Amino acid sequence: MAPKTSRKIRGSLKICSKSVIFEPDAISQPIIKIPLRDCIKIGKHGENGANRHFAMAKSGGISLIFSQVYFIKEHNIVAPYKIERGKMEYVFELDVSGKVEDVVETLLQLHRASCLDKLGDQTAMITAILQSRLARTSFDKNRFQSVSEKLHMECKAEMVTPLVTNPGHVCITDTNLYFQPLNGYPKPVVQITLQDVRRIYKRRHGLMPLGLEVFCTEDDLCSDIYLKFYEPQDRDDIYFYIATYLEHHVAERTAESYTLQWQRGHLSNRQYLLHLNNLADRSCNDLSQYPVFPWIISDYCSSELDLSNPGTFRDLSKPVGALNKERLERLLTRYQEMPEPKFMYGSHYSSPGYVLFYLVRIAPEYMLCLQNGRFDNADRMFNSIAETWKNCLDGATDFKELIPEFYGDDVSFLVNSLKLDLGKRQGGQMVDDVELPPWARSPEDFLQKSKDALESTYVSEHLHEWIDLVFGYKQKGSDAVGAHNVFHPLTYEGGVDLNSIEDPNEKVAMLTQILEFGQTPKQLFVTPHPRRITSKFRSLSQTSSYNASTADSPVSPGEESFEDLTEESKTLAWNNITKLQLHEQHKIHKEAVTGIAVSCNGSSVFTTSQDSTLKMFSKESKMLQRSISFSNMALSSCLLLPGDATVISSSWDNNVYFYSIAFGRCQDTLMGHDDAVSKICWHDDRLYSASWDSTVKVWSGVPAEMTGTKRHQFDVLAELEHDVSVDTISLNAASTLLVSGTKEGTVTIWDLTTATILHQIPCHSGTVCDTAFSPDSRHVLSTGEDGCLNVIDVQTGMLISSMASDEPQRCFIWDGNSVLSGSQSGELLVWDLLGGKISERIQGHTGAVTCIWMNEQCSSIITGGEDRQIMFWKLQY
Repeated sequence: MAPKTSRKIRGSLKICSKSVIFEPDAISQPIIKIPLRDCIKIGKHGENGANRHFAMAKSGGISLIFSQVYFIKEHNIVAPYKIERGKMEYVFELDVSGKVEDVVETLLQLHRASCLDKLGDQTAMITAILQSRLARTSFDKNRFQSVSEKLHMECKAEMVTPLVTNPGHVCITDTNLYFQPLNGYPKPVVQITLQDVRRIYKRRHGLMPLGLEVFCTEDDLCSDIYLKFYEPQDRDDIYFYIATYLEHHVAERTAESYTLQWQRGHLSNRQYLLHLNNLADRSCNDLSQYPVFPWIISDYCSSELDLSNPGTFRDLSKPVGALNKERLERLLTRYQEMPEPKFMYGSHYSSPGYVLFYLVRIAPEYMLCLQNGRFDNADRMFNSIAETWKNCLDGATDFKELIPEFYGDDVSFLVNSLKLDLGKRQGGQMVDDVELPPWARSPEDFLQKSKDALESTYVSEHLHEWIDLVFGYKQKGSDAVGAHNVFHPLTYEGGVDLNSIEDPNEKVAMLTQILEFGQTPKQLFVTPHPRRITSKFRSLSQTSSYNASTADSPVSPGEESFEDLTEESKTLAWNNITKLQLHEQHKIHKEAVTGIAVSCNGSSVFTTSQDSTLKMFSKESKMLQRSISFSNMALSSCLLLPGDATVISSSWDNNVYFYSIAFGRCQDTLMGHDDAVSKICWHDDRLYSASWDSTVKVWSGVPAEMTGTKRHQFDVLAELEHDVSVDTISLNAASTLLVSGTKEGTVTIWDLTTATILHQIPCHSGTVCDTAFSPDSRHVLSTGEDGCLNVIDVQTGMLISSMASDEPQRCFIWDGNSVLSGSQSGELLVWDLLGGKISERIQGHTGAVTCIWMNEQCSSIITGGEDRQIMFWKLQY
């Protein structure tokens, strides 16, 4: 480049949609930015008269005559832009002279666009110019990593970075994803190996479903590439291709699948919030949708931070705007007087301006770019944590939350390490490092204590309340009004339909307003968010799940340690569940086995079958000891009463049979239903029976010892009505809750103390095969004919995890984290719920696995199948 009066400077010329930028190779030289609307004349250098031949012979030259120029980063120092006004001419000599015509033509077109009066017309013309250039070029196949690569698809797209999008061509092969920028910047081609991809997300960009973000790391904050397509179909095709390529379904996971991991302590609060931000379209590459994190601490005055004191923390059940009661009252008065559409807050909790307010010390160029080359007023800068918090509490229009950096490891955003001149405050002091609260000894200490606060017990117990406001059911509608959480309608997804606006100027103005004002994250949850299982709640749920009799009796130290050993052996067993080995197998029935019950000492195994018999099998002698038939109809399940004296069997003939082992006869029959009895459970002298007659009945007076010959009086305590036949039921450990599964795929959680429905979740297509509570009663797992495993949060009724297999899972056992299920094909599958994958397939029956039993120590497992066999499994580790 050469101004008409000075020496030549080498560098690169960038033609942007609204300006020409020249970046010198020597970093001491300023970057030059010439707005196209300030250009007076654009042409080939020396086009007039004798000069022309000489200039072209030397090399290609482009002459710009303009009235205003910006000088950026002079002497490589980030500072407000210098502006020079007055008529000037710069000549740019290209290394490749053949490109001059093309560049001049493009500049003239863009200049015409910049001179149009209306913003909508400008945007439309710039888009047309760009599409025409893209149409004339294609991906350079010489950039492929290997000659054997197979092209899958190619399309036009833009690479998105904060404040700048770079147009070019996307190309996907059987091994790589490529992006080739039209201008060869920042490099000729960006290449991502599909094997390295860990996660991909569809993104809403500029309110349109056009974005795709690709991550090659588990670090959720920064992605490897963010692409914006021109057609939703192109985006969806590339997404589908990568998602199909990825193993272990590491593609797009649902918010709920992370909820289970978070609840069970496998994800920290910080990791969970990053996942939720990711799923709600928040990205570090999009300043208008930057990840949002909550203010956690409310004490910025004390010299010590007390994380055991609830007063240290902000109330997470309220948005920032509702934390100050007096300010809220003023806002509500205004809200009530406002015409529709009403809103409580005139500004948002997350916007590009707020993000750059926090990041000005590490991304000063962004603020300068956003604010026409100037920093904000020194007194309005991010000067002090305490001051910023106070302003968020008291300011009339300041309701901002925080960004992930406040809970990260990098202190640079708090320190003026670039030695920027950010101006002088009214008191005379220069703006430098951010002033920290008295309890922080250093920026590193501030971040560490902020992280500790985010992971504290108080926050773990209350974070779900903030999630309800920002990502959940209190984001919209009457729940948002009740929570004082109503923002301007334009900030919500779907708040305005841009496609319905025909005037291009109005459309561009509306989009600009939305992007600058701030956007509410995509709504991820429409029901109350489950709370985290903290040690406080964990111990509560465990004590309540013990039998009343054990809870009342004094426990000797020996027994206590035995209990700990049992817990330890259970954990060890479940950690090694994939090492299950078949020990022995016996064919003892003529039809499918439907139920298994085992005596306390493990010696006698009772089974029921569709062949209508109850069989007693001795594990020691490996001999069939008894075969009992109550009627000619199939038996559906069995259980042993404590004391091992009585076996109860349910039958398709609508009855429940009580068989005395000692007397060797049927001692009683309960004729309790109008259709087949599908499943029975027993606890504390109460029998629970499920039937195809659409009821579950609770019977009293079923003692553990069914002695004597007199027949019992069975009384119905409760009848739980369903719409269709009930195929399975299960009790929680304390027998305060019951879960039922129906023929039509509905799972219902009942409160047995009041015989009322807590939650009804239609979560399977087809019959529910099996259901069970987790040991801590916090979750319910259900399997169905549809091959799905669903985890439901008991407190909220939210479906928090759903995993699919390609065949029905007929029965299962689980410990809350891992599942061993019996499938239609006869395999036993081990599922890692938290990892979201099937971790082992174990060959078992020929034909479906129909029932499964595990001893209390979790060391021995018995399965029954359609192949009429019972199989004994041992854990080898």
